[in-house]
Amino acid sequence: MFDTLSDRLAATFKNLRGKGRLSEADIDATAREIRIALLEADVALPVVRAFIKQVKERSLGSEVSQALNPAQQVIKIVNDELVTILGGETRRLRFAKTGPTVIMLAGLQGAGKTTLAGKLGSWLQKQGHAPLLVACDLQRPNAVNQLGVVAERAGVAIFAPEPGNGVGDPVQVAKDSVEFARTRQHDVVIVDTAGRLGIDAELMQQAADIRDAVQPQEILFVVDAMIGQDAVNTAEAFRDGVGFDGVVLSKLDGDARGGAALSVAHVTGKQIMFASNGEKLDDFDAFHPDRMASRILGMGDMLSLIEKAEQTFSQDEAEKMAAKLAKGPKEFTLDDFLSQMEQVRKMGSISKLLGMLPGMGQIKEQINNLDERDVDRTAAIIKSMTPAERQDPTIINGSRRARIAKGSGVDVSAVKNLVERFFDARKMMSRMAQGGGMPGMPGLPGMGGGAARKKKQQKQSKGKRQSGNPMKRKAEEQAAAARREAAQADNPLGLPAGESAQNFELPDEFKKFMG
Repeated sequence: MFDTLSDRLAATFKNLRGKGRLSEADIDATAREIRIALLEADVALPVVRAFIKQVKERSLGSEVSQALNPAQQVIKIVNDELVTILGGETRRLRFAKTGPTVIMLAGLQGAGKTTLAGKLGSWLQKQGHAPLLVACDLQRPNAVNQLGVVAERAGVAIFAPEPGNGVGDPVQVAKDSVEFARTRQHDVVIVDTAGRLGIDAELMQQAADIRDAVQPQEILFVVDAMIGQDAVNTAEAFRDGVGFDGVVLSKLDGDARGGAALSVAHVTGKQIMFASNGEKLDDFDAFHPDRMASRILGMGDMLSLIEKAEQTFSQDEAEKMAAKLAKGPKEFTLDDFLSQMEQVRKMGSISKLLGMLPGMGQIKEQINNLDERDVDRTAAIIKSMTPAERQDPTIINGSRRARIAKGSGVDVSAVKNLVERFFDARKMMSRMAQGGGMPGMPGLPGMGGGAARKKKQQKQSKGKRQSGNPMKRKAEEQAAAARREAAQADNPLGLPAGESAQNFELPDEFKKFMG
């Protein structure tokens, strides 16, 4: 959703890099470009004005003029101000001292409240809670049935005493659900309320009556991130008419400009608490302003990637696999390869995962062109093999390849390519486990590598002359350190910048590993 904004900001910051000092004219030009980028992304005008004012004031201050790298300092200021307009710190749910905790969902029809109720219930269940979904949308046709299907998929209990479709009293259902939850030991009640196509008095009155009947600890306003500036107007109307405590952004995976989503927290004074970025129940998480700002500025989101990995991968399994790879490549079998692929698949879309890595915004097109179905085809081929073939792929000859191809519904060449890819991937993973890093890429944090490169750099720089003047030598060392820090911040993975980034290709070993 924020790809266009990210690209415009990246182009703006590119003009700053390489300048030892920034004049007032440079800062004015940068502020003008950022203003245009935000307005084109559909960010509300009052938010843009406040944002640009803060960026200019701080950029013209001492923190930039006295910085070793002024351009990097301006980027840091933009990042800080983005975090501010997105709500500042991450806000957590408030729970009742004596249960159950009542969470009420409000918003317009089509914003995604019913689906989000299931996602929130599933998320809370993973946190160790026992949620109950309550069907209080009794106007929209089949809304109660939809919530029942969502609850079943999420494995969460539902309270739906009325059939809906215009039958039943939503206020009474909401009131009864709290007592039902108390007797059935549910500690969280999620109330799904009705919406309308637009703001009207009847909608506001019903939402206010439900609020007064259940006294919720949290009222969450669900807003469709794709509806543009109307999202801000609707949020203000709900804030004034019913009141809410936090915002939930739905449909963040859309291709709309999405700037209105950046405006909601600043305009309403209520923080964004959750974000939904897909159709699956797992495509939902707490909203972290600092991480979203990093994504928008192309710095990646390693913390979210690590959290996803921790939720998916078993620590014991990971340690066993690392020990196995450290012994040598032959210890790693096709069964292990399949297991690792399935674990990664559970984390979500491969393209989304790669997009969380710092610097990957420069090869966005290549990442988006990855075919997710290749992973499923690979799994089908491996599952068509015998245990002996998975253990030792070298025994796979022509007749075996033909049998495997027929069993998995692919060409014989696909089986041959997979085995070759497996041998290459096994070498790559073994090398990474032993501290060699990823072939064709500089040493990634936590993946080893770079040791040989550092040695080479030290060797090359051995004969470099230094000034005999201690003050001059110290200044040279500080300048060199600042250049290294700027290069690492600009491009954490060492990917080519500028025009060469457009022609950049993923390393052959990595492409083979991905299929």
